[in-house]
Amino acid sequence: MSALYLWDDAIARRFEPFALTRPVSELRTGAWLLRERWERAAGDAAAGIVTAPHLASFAEFDAPEVHTTQLPRGAIVANARCAPAANASLQDEREASCWVVDGQVAALRLTDSCEPHELESAFSSADTSAAVSLKGRWLHEVWDLVGQLQDTLVDDLLTIAMEQHDTLSRPEQATIFGDHPVLAAWSARIEPHVVIDARSGPVILLDDSEVHAFSRLSGPLLLGRGSSILGGSVRGCSIGEFCKVHGEMSSSVVLGHANKSHDGFVGHSYLSRWVNLGAGTTTSNLKNTYGTVALWTPDGIRDTGMQFLGTMFGDHAKTGIGLMLTTGCVIGAGANVYGEMPPKVVPPFAWGGRTPYGTYDAQKFVDVCGRVMARRQVMLDGSGKSHLSAIYAARWSPEQP
Repeated sequence: MSALYLWDDAIARRFEPFALTRPVSELRTGAWLLRERWERAAGDAAAGIVTAPHLASFAEFDAPEVHTTQLPRGAIVANARCAPAANASLQDEREASCWVVDGQVAALRLTDSCEPHELESAFSSADTSAAVSLKGRWLHEVWDLVGQLQDTLVDDLLTIAMEQHDTLSRPEQATIFGDHPVLAAWSARIEPHVVIDARSGPVILLDDSEVHAFSRLSGPLLLGRGSSILGGSVRGCSIGEFCKVHGEMSSSVVLGHANKSHDGFVGHSYLSRWVNLGAGTTTSNLKNTYGTVALWTPDGIRDTGMQFLGTMFGDHAKTGIGLMLTTGCVIGAGANVYGEMPPKVVPPFAWGGRTPYGTYDAQKFVDVCGRVMARRQVMLDGSGKSHLSAIYAARWSPEQP
């Protein structure tokens, strides 16, 4: 296959509170990052990411470098807002030049070299007369990351169960009921008195994950590599690598390297990288009127059409002990909030116990990030510090995103 590039279009670049700190391709949908979904489809690792200029220094684990120069002729460019189905494949059509999902162009093979800023035009003017149709789902709005979770996760987990049947087995030490697959890696550790309910979807526990006694897990549920459920009820969640979860969590995504280590309810929410929730932090995910939830976006507060929606936590967001969060709340990247219930949107790098918030000192923020990451054996190097400085400089306010 030709080299694969992931592209954040103009819509993706307004998916706050996440777009300030990371390409959309590095967000989790279902069991995988969006980039990983396209890599599965292409059968090869991505060569680069095309995204907003302030993310030029983004670097994280196995993510490819941000590409800022001309894209080569013959490259395949995929719209990162599209989540290909678990069994989607570009390899079946090696000569194809265009792939569509639900009639919209999801990926293009470039017929000529192309500058990054020319991709919007290339996609909008693409000839779809001979396009190959792929199965997948579009993220039309940032809240689709939560709204599409259950259906996407069921499909993904069934695929994992089929593909990794040689390395996963049914955990006999747990009390299990329901007909969907329940599988754990050989290195997963499950203590006595764990109940797994597989009536609504599969449950899969990956390498070196751990489930403590008196935990109840309900599918669909993915527990990522090195992550722990420390007790409580966890249902309908996709939990990435090296996370800690305790208490009650439902229908939520934890991107990875994030903590909800204490009691408190988190529902229909998205926790981005390096989030830490203080003990007793609780999200509201349903209005008292049972009506649809509104969410702040860079285009103003908008009706999501969703009855259940909790909080979107940006990278490195932190909450204090006992913080209560309103339905459809946005906590900006790097915010450190405690005390009184925040408004529907907290700007990035806000600091304080009530509005008007102060602003997190830039050097203090970088220093704290270094200490937090080192606890997970991740070193914040010079490139990482440059990235943090760049996103701090690019921070938005709710009035002027």
